[in-house]
Amino acid sequence: MTKSGGTLLEYNSSVWSPSFKRDVTLIEQVKRRFTKRLRGYRDLSYHERLNKLNLETLELRRVKSDLVLCYKIIFDIVHLNKHDFFDISTTTTRGHQFKIYKRFNSCSVRSRFVCVRVVNIWNRLSVDSTDLIFWFSSSF
Repeated sequence: MTKSGGTLLEYNSSVWSPSFKRDVTLIEQVKRRFTKRLRGYRDLSYHERLNKLNLETLELRRVKSDLVLCYKIIFDIVHLNKHDFFDISTTTTRGHQFKIYKRFNSCSVRSRFVCVRVVNIWNRLSVDSTDLIFWFSSSF
């Protein structure tokens, strides 16, 4: 584990993110085994161990990582053309003003890309734009 609580299992998870349940389970088992071997944590459930260690599941950390990358692309914090990744809405009817459209995918491989994976979660964020900016700016 690194200083920030991250692991090599999470490295570059925005680019490589397991899409099959069995792959997620296998990766999560590594963290389960590691936390169970810590002194005093053997008899606790996995979620109790995570709570005591102030850790999150790898799946939750991957979703947060995807959202932070989405934020960085939309607000030009990284040097990537946001229009190559997202179609950004110009109107606001509900929620925040930074909604993105989900592009049509004719193949299942593209549906696993970060720019497609994150759309529904991003659009469901119900905070106003100032809270959205504050939350993401404190994440990196």
